Amino acid sequence: MKRNWNEEELMEFFTLLPNDVDLAMKNKTDVNRLGFAVLFKYFQYKAAFPNQKQDIPSVVLTYIAKQLHLSPDLFHQYSWGGKEKTYTRHRQQIRSIFGFRTLTKQDNERLKQWLNEQVHFTHDTDYLEMKSYIQFRNWKIEPPSVGSLTRMIASAIDTYENNLYQITSQQLSPTTCSRLDALLEASIHSEDDAHIMEGSDEILTLRHLLASPGKPSVTTMNEEVKKLVAIRHLQIPDHVFKQMAPKLLQKYRLRAATETITKLHAHPTRIRYTLLSVLFWCRKMEIIDHLAELLDEITHKFGNRAETATKTEIIKELQKVDGKNKHIIDLLEAVVHQPEGIIQDTLYPIVTPDIIRNIIKEMKKSKREYKERIYTKMHTSYQGHYRRVFFAILENLEFRSNNVTHQPIIEAVQLIRDYANSGQRYFSIDENIPVQGVIRSKWQDVIIETDSKGIQRVNRINYEIAVLQSLRTRLRCKEIWIVGADRYRNPEEDLAQDFDDYKEEYFQALNVPLDVEQFISNIMQTMKDRLNLLNQGFEDKNNEKVKIITKSNKDWIQVTPLEKQLEPPHLPQIKKAVHNYWPDTNLLDVLKETDFHTNFTKHFKSIAGREILDRETIQRRLLLSIFGLGTNTGLKAVSAGSNQESYHDLRYIRQKFIHKDNLRKANAEITNKILHQRRKEVWGEATTACASDSKQLGAWNQNLLTEWHPRYRKNGVMIYWHVDRKSACIYSQLKSCLSSEVASMMEGVLRHCTDMEIDRNYVDTHGQSVVAFAFCHILDFKLMPRFKNIGSQKLYRPDTGMNEEYPHLQPVLSKPINWDLIRQQYEQIIKYTTALRLGTASAESMLKRFTREAQHPTYRALCELGKAIKTIFLCEYLHFEEIRREIHEGLNTVESWNAGNGFIFYGKNNEMRSNSVEDQEVSALSLQLLQNCLIYMNTLMIQEILYDNNKYWFKKMPVEDFRGLTPLFYTHINPYGTFKLNMDKRIPIKLKVA
Repeated sequence: MKRNWNEEELMEFFTLLPNDVDLAMKNKTDVNRLGFAVLFKYFQYKAAFPNQKQDIPSVVLTYIAKQLHLSPDLFHQYSWGGKEKTYTRHRQQIRSIFGFRTLTKQDNERLKQWLNEQVHFTHDTDYLEMKSYIQFRNWKIEPPSVGSLTRMIASAIDTYENNLYQITSQQLSPTTCSRLDALLEASIHSEDDAHIMEGSDEILTLRHLLASPGKPSVTTMNEEVKKLVAIRHLQIPDHVFKQMAPKLLQKYRLRAATETITKLHAHPTRIRYTLLSVLFWCRKMEIIDHLAELLDEITHKFGNRAETATKTEIIKELQKVDGKNKHIIDLLEAVVHQPEGIIQDTLYPIVTPDIIRNIIKEMKKSKREYKERIYTKMHTSYQGHYRRVFFAILENLEFRSNNVTHQPIIEAVQLIRDYANSGQRYFSIDENIPVQGVIRSKWQDVIIETDSKGIQRVNRINYEIAVLQSLRTRLRCKEIWIVGADRYRNPEEDLAQDFDDYKEEYFQALNVPLDVEQFISNIMQTMKDRLNLLNQGFEDKNNEKVKIITKSNKDWIQVTPLEKQLEPPHLPQIKKAVHNYWPDTNLLDVLKETDFHTNFTKHFKSIAGREILDRETIQRRLLLSIFGLGTNTGLKAVSAGSNQESYHDLRYIRQKFIHKDNLRKANAEITNKILHQRRKEVWGEATTACASDSKQLGAWNQNLLTEWHPRYRKNGVMIYWHVDRKSACIYSQLKSCLSSEVASMMEGVLRHCTDMEIDRNYVDTHGQSVVAFAFCHILDFKLMPRFKNIGSQKLYRPDTGMNEEYPHLQPVLSKPINWDLIRQQYEQIIKYTTALRLGTASAESMLKRFTREAQHPTYRALCELGKAIKTIFLCEYLHFEEIRREIHEGLNTVESWNAGNGFIFYGKNNEMRSNSVEDQEVSALSLQLLQNCLIYMNTLMIQEILYDNNKYWFKKMPVEDFRGLTPLFYTHINPYGTFKLNMDKRIPIKLKVA
C-alpha cells in the first residue's frame, strides 16, 4: 500500500460507516477495537490482510483511530500473528463479512492455470502480482502470502520457458541447428568470432551481425545486406515466433545479445537454439527496417544533392544582366526607328555585344533544361555509385501494398529486378512498363525519350531513379510495406484485429458516442459558442490585447506580448537557506538518498536466468553505473573513483540490469514519489498539465539516428521531454533531429506510466498539427500550443450558410468544416485512435500514414476534425490572456529543465560518444533519472526549509513566491564528487629528470 494519502483519498477509502463502527465496538478493549477497524478497512481496500503492522501507513492508522476517538499508539499493543487467537478471530470475521474464503488446493490449481495463460503476454512479476490480487478479489478468495504468490509466479514463468525451449527446438530443422552450432563453434575458436558463409569468401562475426548500422552510405547499405543474407542463411522459420508477445521477444533477445559466446555455447541445446533463434529472428526484422531507412535516406540524399549542385552551377554561370528590360526596350526602339540600319552601327553603340550575349544566355535557361540537368546529375551519381547496392536491396526485400493504386510501383520494382543483369540502355519496346503512378509527371519528358524515328523509349537508369523516388514516398506513408519488417510491416497489423467484434467497448474506452451525429453536434455547438465568445469580446472591447489588422496586404492577428510579472521577493533567500543547510551536496549522494526513499533500484532486474549477487552489492553498483551514464562521465571514470567496484563489475551491471524498460519503470517510480511528497499548501493542487519540448545533444554520427540540425548547425540527436508544471519529468524519448515532434508529444502522453493524469499538454509550434488536434481531442486531452505564427492563423466556420455570422472575425474566417468527411470516416478515426491508445502502433508510424502526400481519406477527415478543434482552441487562446500565460509558463518550465541538462550531463563535452542507438537511449533515460532525483530531493529540502522554525519562511511568502517556487535549481549541488590531493604520494618515474 502506498505511504502517502491526501485528505480526499482518506475520506473515500478509510471512512468508518456507522455499521463499521458498530462491528469494531463489539470488541471488549480499545486495543482490539482499533485493531479490528484497521484490519477491516485495510481488507476492504486491498482484499488482502497486511503481512505486518508496518504495512499500514501511519496516516491511515491515525485517520481510523481518530474516528474511534482512540490513540493510534494503541495499535502497537494489538496482538499480531497466526498464533494469536484474537488476530485469527478478527480475520475470520472480516472474511465472513465480505464473503471471502481461504485458499484451497483447487484454488491453487485454478491460479496456476490462470498464471500459465498470463505469462504468455508478460513476465513482469510486479504486474502479474497486481493482476493476481485483482483476480483473487474477483474470486472472493483471501490471497496467499507474498512469498507463496511470488513462488507461484516464478513457477509459471519457468514452466512457460521450458515449454518455449522445447517447442522452439522441435520446430527448427537440423540444418538450422547445425548452422547455429557452426556459428558458435567458429566464434569460440576464432579470435574474431568469425563465421564463414557457405558459397562466399566473406567473413562475418557474431558481433558484426549484432552491430548497429553506420551512417547512411553505400558501405552501410552493403554491410546491412550482408547481415540480412547471413541471417537468412540460418533458415530460422518465419512463423516460429509470430504469435509471441513483443515484450517477451525483447526479453530473450536481450538475454542472448548480452551473454558471452562461451556461455551461450554452454547452454543445453534446446535453450541455446531458442535464444539464438529469437536473437536472429528479431535481428532480421531490425535489419530490414534499417535497409528501408537507408533506402529512404540515400534516395533523398542523391536527389537533393543533384538539385543543390545544379542550382549552384546555374547561379555561377548565369550572370544576371542589370537593367535587362531597359536594354531590350532600347534595342527594340532602335530597330523600329532605324529598320534599314546596320547592326554594328545602330545597335552595338546602344547595348554592347557582351551584354546582348548575356541577355540571350539568361533568357534561354528553360525549365526543361533545369530538370534535365538535375536528372543528368542524379543519373551520373546513381549509375556510378549507388546502383549496384540498390539492386541488392530490391533483390532482398519483398514489397507489398494493400491498395491497388500502388500496384504499378510493385510491378516496376519487379521489372527492375528482371533487368538487373541486362546490359541494355533502354527497356525492350515490347515491355509493358508501368508509368502511371510511378513516374512523376514533371519527370516524364526526361525519362521517356523519343528517337529520330519518333519511337518512345524508356531509359532504364532514369526509370530506376523514378521508381526509387516513388517507392520512398509510399514507404514513408506506409502505403507500401515490407514483408518481414517491424516498423515497415503491414499497416493493418497496427490496428486492433477484433475492433468490429468489440466496437462498443472500444468506443466506450475512448468515451466517445457511437452515434456520429451526436459527436459532430457536440463539437459544432462548442465551435459556435467559442466563436461567439471571441466575437463578443471584440464587440464589447473587452479584448484590447488582441487585434485583427492588415499586414503586407494580408489580414493578420496581432497579439500584445504578455506583461512581465512581479519578481518573487523571497525565493533567492530560500534557495540560499537550502545552500546553507545542505552545502555542496554530492550529486551521487542525491542519487543514493533518493533510492533510500523510493527504492527505485528494485525495478532493475537481471535479464539473465537468475541473480547470483546479493541485492546490496547490486544496488551499490547500480547507483554508480547510473551516475556514470547520467552524467556522461562513463563507467570507467566512475570505477576509477571507487575502491570497491571495478570497471568490469559496472560493465556487467550495465549489460545485465540497465536497459530501457527498467529505466522507464525507475523514472516512473521517482516521479510518482515526487507527486506524493508534494504538499498541497506549498505546490498547489495536483497538476494535470505537462509541457513538451526537445533538447539537442551532440552525438557521434556513425548511426541512423544522428542527423545534422539546420538550426543548431551541428550533428546530434534530440531528447523530447514531458515535464509537469513543477519540474518533474514524466517521460523522455530519443528522436532524430528532423523526425516529428507531434508524434513524440503524443507518445509521451500515452506511455508515461506514472500516476499523473494528463488533461492538457503545452507545446511550441513544432509540436502541433491539425491531425494532432484531432487525435488529442479523441484521446481526451487538450493540445495547447504557443503559436510562433499566430498572426497568420485562420478560424473555420462551423457550418455552411454562416457567411454573415461573427462580423468582427470576418477577416480571419475561412471555409466551413466539411462534416460529411468526418461522418464517412468516423469509425475509421476511432479505429486508428484505438490503436494509439492500446499501443499496437506507435504514434510515429500512425502519423506517417496521414500525410499530405498520401491523401488518405481518413487523413482528410482527421484534418477537418482537427480544424474544428483548433478553431475552438484558438478562440480560447485569443480571448483569455490567462490561457496564453499558462502555456507560456508551462513552456518556460520545460526550457528550464533543458538548461539543467547541461549541469547534469557534463561529461565529454555533453556529447554522446557511442554509435549504438541503444546506448544513447540508456544515456538519455539515465540523465532523466538523475535530474528527477535532484527534483525529488530539492522538493523535500524546500519543504523542510519552509516548515522549519514554526513555518517562518512559509508565512512570509506572498503569492508571487508560491507562483515562482521551483525545485529545479542546483547551486547547492556538486556534480563532480570530491578531489583528494596527497602531497606525500608521488608518481614513480624511473628515468632521472633533467
